[in-house]
Amino acid sequence: MDSVRTPDSGTAEASDTPAPDSFGRKVRSAARWSLINTVVMRLGNFATGILLARFALGPAEWGVYGIAQTVLLVLLSANELGVGLAIIRWDGDPRRFAPTVLTLGTLSSGLLYTAIFVSAPTVAGLLGSPSAAGVLRVMCLCLVIDGIAQVPAGFLTREFAQGKRMIIDALNFVLSTTVTLVLAFAGWGAMSFAWGAVAGNIAALVGCALAAPGTLKFGWDPEQARALLKFGLPLAGASLLALAVVNVDTMVVGSTLGQVSLGFYVLAFNMSGWPVRIISEAARRVSFAGFSRLADSPTALAQGFSRALGVLVTGTVPLCVLLAGLAGPVVQLVYGKEWLPAAQALPWLMALGLVRIGCELAYDCLVATGQRRSLILVQGLWLVALIPVLIAGARLHGIVGVSQAHVLVAVGLVVPVFLYALGRAGIGLAPIARACAWPLFGGAVMALVILVAKQLLGDGTLALLVVGTAALAVYVVCVLPSRRFLFGSRTAETV
Repeated sequence: MDSVRTPDSGTAEASDTPAPDSFGRKVRSAARWSLINTVVMRLGNFATGILLARFALGPAEWGVYGIAQTVLLVLLSANELGVGLAIIRWDGDPRRFAPTVLTLGTLSSGLLYTAIFVSAPTVAGLLGSPSAAGVLRVMCLCLVIDGIAQVPAGFLTREFAQGKRMIIDALNFVLSTTVTLVLAFAGWGAMSFAWGAVAGNIAALVGCALAAPGTLKFGWDPEQARALLKFGLPLAGASLLALAVVNVDTMVVGSTLGQVSLGFYVLAFNMSGWPVRIISEAARRVSFAGFSRLADSPTALAQGFSRALGVLVTGTVPLCVLLAGLAGPVVQLVYGKEWLPAAQALPWLMALGLVRIGCELAYDCLVATGQRRSLILVQGLWLVALIPVLIAGARLHGIVGVSQAHVLVAVGLVVPVFLYALGRAGIGLAPIARACAWPLFGGAVMALVILVAKQLLGDGTLALLVVGTAALAVYVVCVLPSRRFLFGSRTAETV
């Protein structure tokens, strides 16, 4: 494992190596705040999406938004060249190299925005949505804002300051949602998402700067810049590949099936992301920093990873099974009959969401242990295998075929490769199997209960509630034997 240090940091300072009990308390506190934050924000986004889908925007507008969002997410993955992670990962006082990080991030984000501004019409046309060019130009202003904000945000993550992050994210949500709703109901269409995103990101930048004072200072040290780029570029490449894997399906659907089908697919994909975003995002705000502190102890890292994986899978499986088994009734109840075509792809996308949660946690663990080359190889292999399978799936079975193609590649190829990479980092199959066994068993029993209950009770709203409640009760009983493994030891090894 590579040891990552700044050029002038020497050895880690005492403040960076907290006592085990203190570290465990910080991680648990940060995880709780992060989970609360994510749940509240996602519930708010969920309610906003219902309002927009039912009363303001149709599938075509959602398709345009999906294109713009996809391009933005892919560009954000390479926005600051990966150097922002040094604020979290490097030993020593980060204020020594933060000015150089800020300068690099701002320059790279500015150049990237200039490139997308000029090429927006071409990019939108290639993706089958020429009307998305203007939305792209506005929404991608978030690149510049993110390039500046990643330094103060990195300080908050490094210190596990998730309580402050919750306040900042709340400001972001309130402002972005207000702007989006006002503009959408005023007839701005997909452009309402773009201006809402810009407004929210500005609020987040101001909040991060206030919560981490003194971090927005520009500077330049050539030696630090070389070390930062050496550290960050492989991570940026891996992150870009990871985002391309998640978003290439949107490009395939848009260019192959058109904006309306893309709108249905985007809605289904967003629904499949509910458990991923609520649980996985909460964990990822502390997992990288936590794994980084455990990286020098293979035993502690393996225990921390398996326990974190067990908690994530245990919390995610019931949500995925419920949404997959009750896809049609849920889509009709929440969004209306107009959006029912999205339900056809949802069960497969829920399976993909469950796989993504494990892969994202593995990604953070491999980054923390310095396995950057392995990450690039895994993500590159995933993308190369995925593109032709997605295209074939789209042409054969539309958005359902795209969803099936995703699952086929993820389960058949990517999961085994990630397991191999984790094995090289000292995390064997046994702790991973132990973490996943009871939740997957409970999910299988839960799916059987849903299938039988639907046949007996039908798809009405009352039946939906009864079936969901019964399935969750069965799941809880099935996973009870794993409670000691998940919560029995509160040590520094818990991530």
